[in-house]
Amino acid sequence: MIVFERFWPLVFLFLPVVIHYFVVAYHTPRAALRVSVFKQLVNLSGSQPGKGALILRRNILQQLTLMLSWISIVAALCQPVWLGEVQVISKPARDFMMAVDLSGSMEAEDFSFDGAEAVDRLTGVKTVVSEFIGNRESDRFGLIVFGDRPYLQVPFTQDHELFTTLLFETRTRMAGPKTMLGDAIGLAVNHFTSSDSAQKVLILLTDGNDSGSRVPPIDAAQVASDAGITIHAVAIGDLEASGEQEMDVVTLKSVSKMTGGVFFRATNGDQLQQVYRALDKLEPLEIESENYRPRQALFFWPLGIALIFQLVFQISRLVIQRSVIRAHNKSRSHAL
Repeated sequence: MIVFERFWPLVFLFLPVVIHYFVVAYHTPRAALRVSVFKQLVNLSGSQPGKGALILRRNILQQLTLMLSWISIVAALCQPVWLGEVQVISKPARDFMMAVDLSGSMEAEDFSFDGAEAVDRLTGVKTVVSEFIGNRESDRFGLIVFGDRPYLQVPFTQDHELFTTLLFETRTRMAGPKTMLGDAIGLAVNHFTSSDSAQKVLILLTDGNDSGSRVPPIDAAQVASDAGITIHAVAIGDLEASGEQEMDVVTLKSVSKMTGGVFFRATNGDQLQQVYRALDKLEPLEIESENYRPRQALFFWPLGIALIFQLVFQISRLVIQRSVIRAHNKSRSHAL
């Protein structure tokens, strides 16, 4: 759709009319000789008198091209623009950081979906997480994996396909066999500092207890709480395990409660899916968008048209002027 950004230049449309009626045309004064016996001189000489001055008049084509070129110039002054279709840009409504435990205990094959063949815990986590992010197009996701140390696998991104690809490339023990839970929370807090989102959520998935982080999980959770980060802790696997496989449920509950989050338990794939359904309700999908219409300036088109009309006018003027001069000179030669 074409629109004009200015309308006040339209007053110039009538400027040529004003000039035509109120401004005297330019003329060059010339000397003239008046005699009282002009007719007698003509009769005695036997020649026919001709016009002393050559006056060129604009024809209809010239008047039309001048009018159209002026209208084009005024149209260019009105700054025409082309408005495209409305474009909608979705803005990230919430930033999620997924912290996934890659310790050796995640190799336990006790995760099943709807009674199907059991898979290892990490595979179950990958399946459910990919389904979760697939339904949240307007959110950004990041991925931290942790074992002996935490590592940022995926920075915050809305490219969910990239996130899923890098998630499925993770393997157990690739970050070490231990579970540095507190350090993983601390790394997430550091990366949330670069986030402009008003809603920051960390989902912590682990099947063990902290193995001696430099920052204890409770202290890291306090820092996260001060930074406005909500932590939802998800305990995966057997909650009754002991020894190295023991789950530190108390710490996980405290971390969630301290930050305003919720603690979940998931001993199989079906329960983990229920956890993410609950998270969908706790963190409802919000879509923030901005609308805009592409704008393209078009003033050069009427200016180009005006230039073409002026070229036509000047060419026709030269052609007519030469033909009139040639005819005038021819009539004068005959008269002499």
